[in-house]
Amino acid sequence: MASNYDYEEAPGTYDDANRQDIGYDPNFVPDSVKSFVVHLYRHIREKNVYEIHQMYEISFQTLSDRLFKDTPWPSVDAVAHYVDNDQVFCLLYREMWFRHLYARLSPTLKQRIDSWDNYCSLFQVVLHRVVNMQLPNQWLWDMVDEFVYQFQSFCQYRAKMKNKTEQEIALLRQFDQAWNVYGVLNYLQAFVEKSNIIQILEQEKEGGEQFTATDGYDYSGGSNVLKVLGYFSMVGLLRVHCLLGDYQTGLKCLLPIDISQQGVYTSVIGSHIATIYHYGFANLMMRRYVEAIREFNKILLYIYKTKQYHQKSPQYEQILKKNEQMYALLAICLSLCPQVKLVEETVNSQLREKYGEKMARMQRYDDEAFAIYDELFSYACPKFITPSAPSFEEPLVNYNQDAYRLQLKLFLYEVKQQQLLSGVRTFLKVYSTISLGKLANYMEMDEPTLRSILLTYKHKTHAVDSDGKIISNADVDFYIDDDMIHVVESKSVKRYGDYFLRQIVKLEGVITDMDRIKLE
Repeated sequence: MASNYDYEEAPGTYDDANRQDIGYDPNFVPDSVKSFVVHLYRHIREKNVYEIHQMYEISFQTLSDRLFKDTPWPSVDAVAHYVDNDQVFCLLYREMWFRHLYARLSPTLKQRIDSWDNYCSLFQVVLHRVVNMQLPNQWLWDMVDEFVYQFQSFCQYRAKMKNKTEQEIALLRQFDQAWNVYGVLNYLQAFVEKSNIIQILEQEKEGGEQFTATDGYDYSGGSNVLKVLGYFSMVGLLRVHCLLGDYQTGLKCLLPIDISQQGVYTSVIGSHIATIYHYGFANLMMRRYVEAIREFNKILLYIYKTKQYHQKSPQYEQILKKNEQMYALLAICLSLCPQVKLVEETVNSQLREKYGEKMARMQRYDDEAFAIYDELFSYACPKFITPSAPSFEEPLVNYNQDAYRLQLKLFLYEVKQQQLLSGVRTFLKVYSTISLGKLANYMEMDEPTLRSILLTYKHKTHAVDSDGKIISNADVDFYIDDDMIHVVESKSVKRYGDYFLRQIVKLEGVITDMDRIKLE
């Protein structure tokens, strides 16, 4: 095993000055790693997608757990001669090298900058050369996902200026283009444009192209790399814009993907969850609560039914974390827009178990309720970033929480405005018609004030959708005719199917238990 050898610290290609792992030699390549890179290289050249996937998903994780639990993999220079010094393979290997480093260790600033350089080189090759490879969707998704994650991580790291050393500040000044927000957005946008993915998806609707049907793979001897990276980059753009707090632009970037249907984004569980999490969050922040509830309900039901199949997956912990965060976001949506009829019984019972008590308290709109909104939002929101370069003037300050505090403030301001409406909703649910004077009397206010509150209710329960149409989020709506308020309550459709399915499963469970009992 590599970790049993006690090697002298050899000069590595990376900045290992801050590494404590005495015994890590970047130039030592265990036989199992030699075999791994040789086979992976061969499978990539031969376009054996299934074998590449097995090696990428299983062998890489197994070797990491066995040999590199708390050290990096061997340096790219040490393995290059086993793979004919192939430039593209070496870039792919380094992409995995850095991903493992971020997952298991704490990257130094120099390593963060080196990782950016490696992504730039890899993406330039994909964008400007003919890449004759087929890579698994899982790997291509992870590439986009990790690229955005490392950008987010760099922004958070850079924003903590207080304890930076002089050497780190000098590096930040010198490499000011590393993980620049425009660079990140430009690469993602370039993939979308160069891959023609938007046109491909359009033509597919008209029966022209085959993309979704083949899960993005090319079975006629071509390459899937640019097309699928272009596709996943639309999800990457949504995520970056959410981190920046620009929800409208984020949702616009995702428009070409029809999320009401299965698609290539659902072929990888991580991509499926990230897409719906950010889509739902952006809709929540834009007051499109019904749309957010609908999508959270669908994905939470899907995770509930399928999570047992992902227990051995390296993404399992991330799946569970996002699952919990989406339940918190669903609790927020339903507290601001009580459309419980949109939620399946299974999801609803899970939600009541997790947040039933808190949701009851959130309806009161007192200080305790605001504290719960604050707590759930802080737990479930993305890690917002400030993309601008820091001020290097003394005194150095940390500003990594600024973007989060601003989004929280905007969200709680919206919740406070909803406070006015909870009283109106309560009365509207009781009456089918009521005069303005009578309602003003009940609510202990004059008629002009009530009119402005009713107008606010109309405004707050309606939102503009992605097509520019005004949509209603209201469970109770009304119109005023001659000083009389006429209430229109949306009727809920009774769903019997879900109930019967649950009873059938219960019955099958009882029959199985009875079969186990041996009668005397």
